[in-house]
Amino acid sequence: MSINLTQLIANLEAEANAADINTSISDLTRIAANANRLGGTITSFDSAGAMPIGDSDYLGMVAFAKDTESMYVYTGNAWGAAGVEAVEAGAPWVFQGTVSGYTSGGNPGPTQTNIIDKFPFAADGNATDVGDLSVNRGWTPSGQSSDVSGYTSGGGISPETDIVDKFSFATDGNATDVGNLTQVRRMLTGQSSSVSGYASGGTAPPAVTTIDKFSFAADGNATDVGDLTIGRYGPAGQSSEISGYNSGGGSGLSNVIDKFPFASDANATDVGNLSQARKFTAGQSSTENGYTSGGFAPVIVNTIDKFPFAADGNATDVGDLTQTRNYVAGQSSTNSGYTSGGTPPTTNIIDKFPFAADGNATDVGDLTAARYFPAGQQV
Repeated sequence: MSINLTQLIANLEAEANAADINTSISDLTRIAANANRLGGTITSFDSAGAMPIGDSDYLGMVAFAKDTESMYVYTGNAWGAAGVEAVEAGAPWVFQGTVSGYTSGGNPGPTQTNIIDKFPFAADGNATDVGDLSVNRGWTPSGQSSDVSGYTSGGGISPETDIVDKFSFATDGNATDVGNLTQVRRMLTGQSSSVSGYASGGTAPPAVTTIDKFSFAADGNATDVGDLTIGRYGPAGQSSEISGYNSGGGSGLSNVIDKFPFASDANATDVGNLSQARKFTAGQSSTENGYTSGGFAPVIVNTIDKFPFAADGNATDVGDLTQTRNYVAGQSSTNSGYTSGGTPPTTNIIDKFPFAADGNATDVGDLTAARYFPAGQQV
């Protein structure tokens, strides 16, 4: 069964328009409740078994079950699993942003910051300070992005943290603490599917293989859903439509590119190598390729590597950042990859490189403060 959201909304609007003085109070209540459900956030339940049965007010309701990560529709006496058609409602979800990149947290020096910076994709320009994380944190927290919110998870030192923060893309403002990772750790990286955020690798210490997953649909803690092929900290994260990637990092230095599936919880597999073994890099993603920029190899480099999503394989060196740097954050628009912050020296530079053709990055703006070890997000 497939739900046509456009048709559901049209039917609801027709029913509402037909209401008059003769419409019963119970029908008016039902129409208003269904309008609220369709117009607002889709209701989610911890499990499909927790969905209510026998309440006629839920007839036609669309809901999400967190245990199965599936949509359901209530038929009047049962919940049926459903696919959701993307009809007349816009393009399918993609990882890349079209509006803004974000750089959150980081270290301006020995201390850590809670700054959330935002910079535009439509035109080159400087970032603005649009809010604060719930706690100061640097030492490379991981960044994740849903359609509507940015997430900053883990990071910090003395102490490290397991906090998952969420901030709104629609309105500038502070982040709120919405859950916890399965481990307190720093120097990890993030990936994002259409429904979940992932936090992979890092050091607790020591270096860990953990792949954590948390839901975008409802605030809550992460669960451990798999392992990387090696324990590593300081890697870069990339996201295709169907897989998460973790490149570089390591207890020492690694060139390994790991891939894990979004459709089912599972361990990662080694699918290729970077052009250099390195860590403390930034990750970017086009719809077709993953990118790994900057890092420590064991000298600090300006390398931009690219590897394909369509077929497993090694990365190639396709360009350079404007300066050598590590401890950087990455952001991705539909057209370009961005690398922000980093050291040495500690910088506020925002670099941009094209996805359409291999080439070097250009300096297109500045963060509000020079810093290293931040996380990146985009919308």
